[in-house]
Amino acid sequence: MQQKKKMVVTGGAGFIGSNLVEELLRRGHEVHVVDNFAGGRAPGRLFDEATLHEIDIRDYPALADVVSSADVVFHLAALPRVQDSIDHPTETHDVNVNGTLSVLEAARHGGARRVLLASSAAVYGDQEVVPLHEALRATPKSPYGLHKYMGERKLELWSELYGTETVSLRFFNVYGPRFDPDGPYALVVGRFLKLATEGKPITIAGDGTNTRDYVHVHDIVDGLMRAAESAQVGRGEVINLGSGIETSVNELARIIGGEVTFVAPRIEPARSCADITRARTLLAWQPVRTLAQSLPKMRDMQV
Repeated sequence: MQQKKKMVVTGGAGFIGSNLVEELLRRGHEVHVVDNFAGGRAPGRLFDEATLHEIDIRDYPALADVVSSADVVFHLAALPRVQDSIDHPTETHDVNVNGTLSVLEAARHGGARRVLLASSAAVYGDQEVVPLHEALRATPKSPYGLHKYMGERKLELWSELYGTETVSLRFFNVYGPRFDPDGPYALVVGRFLKLATEGKPITIAGDGTNTRDYVHVHDIVDGLMRAAESAQVGRGEVINLGSGIETSVNELARIIGGEVTFVAPRIEPARSCADITRARTLLAWQPVRTLAQSLPKMRDMQV
């Protein structure tokens, strides 16, 4: 039987965080959720078995009390909208950058064994090389992408200077149970599902040939768990978590089903896809869920 450990999840009442909390509880751990509900209070994302701490990650004294003696701190809390970071660079910097510093220092002084950061493919910006691999130079095109890159470098430095085990995981387009169709993750998936379930045409910007890498939240949770437990990591590594599959907007619409209409294109990267070689090598991680399997079920559930 697995040993019960204290696990802290910042942003644990969010889409990805709540799925992670559910898995940690299933494995019998003592789980503490840190969330200030800046993203709202969606139903089904809280669990009675987990201890909720309604605090801001920038409130260091309160956070330090929660993090003290934790085995792993999963740092998922953020203001994750790219456009919001462009419109409100000061506020988002404070939460995403200073908040991460607060988490790292609480973990260091509280004796936490390992800190995991939910980073983002936004770190890459525009690249000529696809699939995107971790050795590429980061060229973020938004404050949010820059915030995540700064967080990655902080984690690496904290491992070097203070011996705190750290890993940064770059999430690609995450979808799955409990995600907000109007939220910051998998915006295209959410919008298309919402339109389809309402019987409205799916609206595609441009010609629909742009590609993204869509990865199921349960595969993301599996990657997080492996990163928390693996002896192969813990020294500031940066690891992609994506499906490794390019899916065009047209193909996404076809899988969901329904009428399609086209509007003027937007300025956005033409292609995005994760190279997941490092995740396979260091974490023995392989995504197992596909869009073709998952999206029809989500549509049937009226997500």
